[in-house]
Amino acid sequence: MTDAAGPEVAYRRILLKLSGEALLGREDYGIDPSVVNAIASEIVAIHGWGIEVAAVVGGGNIFRGAAAAARGMDRATGDYMGMLATVMNGLALQDAIEKLGVQTRLLSGLEMDKVAEPFIRRRAERHLEKGRVDLLVAGTGNPYFTTDTAAALRAVELHCDVVLKATKVDGVYDCDPMRNANARKFQTLDYMDALNMGVEVMDATALSLLKENGLPIIVFNLAPGNIERVVRGERIGTLIAPHVGAVLATAE
Repeated sequence: MTDAAGPEVAYRRILLKLSGEALLGREDYGIDPSVVNAIASEIVAIHGWGIEVAAVVGGGNIFRGAAAAARGMDRATGDYMGMLATVMNGLALQDAIEKLGVQTRLLSGLEMDKVAEPFIRRRAERHLEKGRVDLLVAGTGNPYFTTDTAAALRAVELHCDVVLKATKVDGVYDCDPMRNANARKFQTLDYMDALNMGVEVMDATALSLLKENGLPIIVFNLAPGNIERVVRGERIGTLIAPHVGAVLATAE
């Protein structure tokens, strides 16, 4: 697909999943404005190519409910606190994108009408059709569900072409590449391979939902320029999709 304003692109509507940790940059806690601005610039660039962008933002740079539960906090309470952290990240990204001249809508799984609209599927789709970037925060609005599951759910609801999961690693490996120098990256994986291997890139609920709906996932490193490379169809990271098989990437 080619848009008059930009290069040939592989997708027309995407769900971009950003972890809260991606916003840390070199900070130990919170938000690094330079990282937020860099991500916003790439979103604005691909938006200019005619791509409709919805983004789900995590909150792990501020608060992680599961970690708090492990230390004795009630899990539901911790998860609600984590949802509020995602709203803070969404507001930061909204500010950065709109300063670059693109309209956004912050859509929340929790009702908080002073800062965000409630997530209503048809309204969210209409925003995309109108050329606005949807920033989807507060997860599903329910405890015990991760932002990965929220990303899978929203991608299916909004009829996205693909889920792009931007992480700290450059794909899915057969073992932890941080602990094993001989870890091998997969170029492609079938959903069942990913589920059976218990890969940590997405939880099983999210993977199962995407599998049931045949929606592909690309897992890649959030390095400068990589969002643009992925939407142009360059083969980076790991593609998880139906019937592709487990194929190891060749050495670069």
